[in-house]
Amino acid sequence: MADRRKLKRGKLALVLLVFQLLFLILFGVFVDYNEHSDGTAEQNNKDVANGGDDPTNNQLGYYYAMFQDVHVMIFIGFGFLMTFLKKYGFGSVGFNFLIAAFVIQWATLMQGFFHIEHGKISVGITTLLTSDFASAAVLISFGAVLGKLSHVQYILMAFLEIIFFAINEYVGIYHFQVADVGGSMFVHTFGAYFGLAVARVLFKKPMAGSSKEGSNYTTDLFSMIGTIFLWMFWPSFNSALAPGDDQHRAVINTYFALAACCVTTFAISSAVSKDGKIDMVHIQNSTLAGGVAVGTCANMMIHPWGAMLIGIVAGTLSVIGFKWITPMMLSKLNIHDTCGVNNLHGMPGVLAGIAGAIAAAVAEVSNYGNGLYEVFPARAPAANTTAYVETVAEFAIEAGPGRSAAMQAGFQMVALVVTMAIAIVTGMVTGLLLKIPFLGQLTSDEYFDDTNYWEIAEEEEDEKYVNVTVDDVINENNPEKKVDDESRM
Repeated sequence: MADRRKLKRGKLALVLLVFQLLFLILFGVFVDYNEHSDGTAEQNNKDVANGGDDPTNNQLGYYYAMFQDVHVMIFIGFGFLMTFLKKYGFGSVGFNFLIAAFVIQWATLMQGFFHIEHGKISVGITTLLTSDFASAAVLISFGAVLGKLSHVQYILMAFLEIIFFAINEYVGIYHFQVADVGGSMFVHTFGAYFGLAVARVLFKKPMAGSSKEGSNYTTDLFSMIGTIFLWMFWPSFNSALAPGDDQHRAVINTYFALAACCVTTFAISSAVSKDGKIDMVHIQNSTLAGGVAVGTCANMMIHPWGAMLIGIVAGTLSVIGFKWITPMMLSKLNIHDTCGVNNLHGMPGVLAGIAGAIAAAVAEVSNYGNGLYEVFPARAPAANTTAYVETVAEFAIEAGPGRSAAMQAGFQMVALVVTMAIAIVTGMVTGLLLKIPFLGQLTSDEYFDDTNYWEIAEEEEDEKYVNVTVDDVINENNPEKKVDDESRM
């Protein structure tokens, strides 16, 4: 056992240091500041309040507050949401921390390679945001296999997933030219079905029968910390990269979708229970499904009532998923979904894709104004056409392929299907690679247990105080008084 623990320690140190050295070299060769952060840029060498680039009107000022909200979601929201496992709290928060820090570096490189210019990847505040979004996809996948992989397997899964994630995102945004401002298709749907595919390939029957998989009162309460943080900051996640009125609209739509989803979740959770009680698992997860389901169309003109309707449907669908679909997936498909990511991210992500296609199908200048071409750049008229000349006179836009509303809706659906297909296929391939013996397969008694990889404080130290009186504690900390008391006896 001692040799095995030493081998585990050596593996993690070796893998992490090799990857970190690789990232350092790649950053040194390819990554540099963009024009908004580069001290040599012309705009930063002008006397604008002695600060170069206008300090009251720049990228950092516009994006930083929402970036911090998203950052909190990644490191606190996702981390604590997964602390419900009674024996895997350190692994949930700790590995979430490690994976996110690992991924934001690798995602900066992978996403940047698709936009490299003059041999350099330019980074700024928007790069930090998109890297956080990429880490969200991996953390969603992490939830599907939580407690069932070794730490080295987690790292390799994250490394491979970002490659496939970046390819799918690039195809969807730059070739299909679809709208997905909140990342419900490219982040949530991809992350969920990639993780479920990995879980399916690595499935073993003891995973479903482990007594350590459950929660207790304290761990469920800790998990609610993650839920509340995610619920509060989700409007920032869905709107962070949107401009102007699009951003304002995305915040409003997400806000009402989440509120309606929360109320609906409580109602449906009570309704599906035999004794009318509320299931904490539903509250921890399904209350957030509205934020996922409205993500694709958050910046579209769906109106507040439309956002609420999406939230109601998402909350209902998610609770039904936890109640009936998750057990069916386990018994019929051998898919063990530790955190229920299919119910929070997978099915609501698909709902988001469908809602986005419907919203795109009815989008016209009459209900968007020329802002239609900001939400759907592919709807912009082709260059040198009469429609383009007339539109440019009203609203400065770049020429596009001139898609109709129906064509845009069709591309939205194609992107959803392609995302699911790529996620499932690449997830299965990744699952097969994770079976390499060197990576360390967990045994049945090691599932959902922190003692495999974490130093755990000895609980026996606290047990001596369980049955003591107040006088015992005083005497323990005041030896002189203890002597006096004994002399009186």
